[in-house]
Amino acid sequence: MFRSEHEFVRWVRGLAGRPSGRVRLGIGDDAALVEETAGQDLILTTDMTIEEVHFRCDLHPPRAVGHRALARSLSDIAAMGGAPRYALVSLALSRRTKRAWLEGFWRGFAALAKRFGVSLIGGDTALVAGRTLIDVMVAGEVSSGKALLRSGARPGDQIFVSGELGLSSLGLRLLKSRRRGRSSGEAAAVRSHLYPEPRCALGRYLSERRLVSALIDLSDGLSTDLARLCEASGVGACVWGDRIPRPRLDASQKSLDWALHGGEDYQLLFTVPPRQVPRIPDHFGRLPLSRIGEIKRRRGVLLAGTDGRFEPLNPGGWDCFRK
Repeated sequence: MFRSEHEFVRWVRGLAGRPSGRVRLGIGDDAALVEETAGQDLILTTDMTIEEVHFRCDLHPPRAVGHRALARSLSDIAAMGGAPRYALVSLALSRRTKRAWLEGFWRGFAALAKRFGVSLIGGDTALVAGRTLIDVMVAGEVSSGKALLRSGARPGDQIFVSGELGLSSLGLRLLKSRRRGRSSGEAAAVRSHLYPEPRCALGRYLSERRLVSALIDLSDGLSTDLARLCEASGVGACVWGDRIPRPRLDASQKSLDWALHGGEDYQLLFTVPPRQVPRIPDHFGRLPLSRIGEIKRRRGVLLAGTDGRFEPLNPGGWDCFRK
């Protein structure tokens, strides 16, 4: 088949041809961008949530499944610096699904939609013999010329991330081990996995103030998503391992591995031109913003250790064609 998702996306983009009309950005970024009205662009994104791939009924409460299904697409809108507006949901429900599960799913979905001002305006439903599949499409808006893309990073730009990376991976491991939060730190990790917080407000802040050169959301892991940003921008990067914010519950190498390769954090990774670095706050509200590296001219991503040595940081996060 294909060796990676990147290879598949490049193949599909070739088949689709050059976008026409008012399409500002087509296949290959966090979302598509279409000119809507004078001064405003439309952001369109869609994400699937599949039973036994993105959730397990024995681990994930139905309310969390609904929350996560919408959060995935909201994070794509955040990565473009936009505001989410509308959602459509298609459900292929397993025939074994109970009404109580479906009610819990919608409560989780609706609660997050209400908090972010998203209106559910349609979708489709089917019953299937196999596993449940959920497809959520979200439309958002951004001021013309202010959408943030993956392709703007330049050598010398500084690399920042929001929040704590690897927390969702830790939360999933705690759920699998049936340790649902014996300490406050463990409880926070479990909640981070079950109820991730899309960073739409931060995305809009960075967009409106024109502080960043490129941005991507961390849905598939730092190592994978940073490589995607570098590929789109035609650059390389170096990240400093000791500066990557990560769970401190485990002093072993595992916490760094989770931060580098664990997915579903839905934090934002963004690059900042040197002249704008003083304008980046240490915190956005209560959310920490950390400088973790620098964009380089030479292709490839390097990880700098505390001993001063550099080693290649290969994509080790989620890729459906590799996993």
